[in-house]
Amino acid sequence: MPILHDFDYHRPSTLKDAINLLGKYRNAAVLAGGTDLVPEMKENVSAPDAVIDIKQIPRLNKIEQTERKLHIGALVTFSDILDSKLISKKLPVLIEICRNVASPGIRNRATLVGNICSAVPCMDSGPILTALDAIVVTSGPVGKRKIPISEWFRGNRKTSIKKSEIVTGVIIPLPPSRHGGCYIKLGRYNGEDLAQASVLVAAFPNSSFRISFGSVGPAPIRAGRIEKILARGEPLDTLIAEARAIIPEIISPITDIRASKEYRLHMAGVMFERAVRTARSRLLGNGPEYGQCLI
Repeated sequence: MPILHDFDYHRPSTLKDAINLLGKYRNAAVLAGGTDLVPEMKENVSAPDAVIDIKQIPRLNKIEQTERKLHIGALVTFSDILDSKLISKKLPVLIEICRNVASPGIRNRATLVGNICSAVPCMDSGPILTALDAIVVTSGPVGKRKIPISEWFRGNRKTSIKKSEIVTGVIIPLPPSRHGGCYIKLGRYNGEDLAQASVLVAAFPNSSFRISFGSVGPAPIRAGRIEKILARGEPLDTLIAEARAIIPEIISPITDIRASKEYRLHMAGVMFERAVRTARSRLLGNGPEYGQCLI
């Protein structure tokens, strides 16, 4: 399917030039991987008057660690993350998440930053960034901003980015060296499918957990009430049952072509329980390998 409307195309070599170009147009779009933008342009869902291709801008394709923080640039693809020894060692649950993203062809182009900029409810990267209190870094005409992930998502396909700003990367506070994580994504079939529901659990020593749900609300949902229940420690089975009972009060799934509200509610509870047990067992060093299918 061709793109049927006219637009200007620019490929700046500096971030400053890219920001200046964005300010010259009424409705410019930033192109990194293009796995969301290009299909939307072909289907006339999006009709920008200019496309600003940022792939030539240096250092936006870096994965780096400074102190206890992981920096992922705007051009880092899901395949780049899968190939990263740093992430595999420091945050293996992110590898598990990336394996669940679409297909190899999509992962080779799609970026983690583009995923959160599209801000669709079924995004795979939203739950972990929400659970770990990530920071979104933007640059614009008035300088750099660091936006807590809790303030980034404003609803379905809505973010707090301002006109002429470009997201240059995300910062993820790294968990303690001893931790376990689990990401479970529910789809209709094995292969390239959007999530019907998803859950991310990170487990730490002293009965500390971080928990977020995806695809069951307009944006990723941090489950602070559940975290407080599990923080009571033991007996874990009793606490999991208590926490699972309040999930319908925390998430707000809808019925659509992929699943009913009732099915999503039920499966969110099933996935939550499996993810908690798996994350805790990985914390203790005896859980299944990351990437193993649990649903």
